[in-house]
Amino acid sequence: MTTKRIDARGLSCPQPVVLVDRAVQEGNTDLEILVDNEVSRENVLRMAARRGLKTDVRQEGQDTIIRATRA
Repeated sequence: MTTKRIDARGLSCPQPVVLVDRAVQEGNTDLEILVDNEVSRENVLRMAARRGLKTDVRQEGQDTIIRATRA
């Protein structure tokens, strides 16, 4: 399956979480999520953990890139 990219930069919570949750419900198991603030980063990571996804986080300038995959 291909990686689904979710660009949630500029969005305030809960929008990034809703986008990621919707993608998981649609059956996507390989996600790359871009966020640009700490609150969105933490909320997306918490939601991914609740959904049983393994996450990897890296910083690129002002953006945080979260890679979430089915564990």
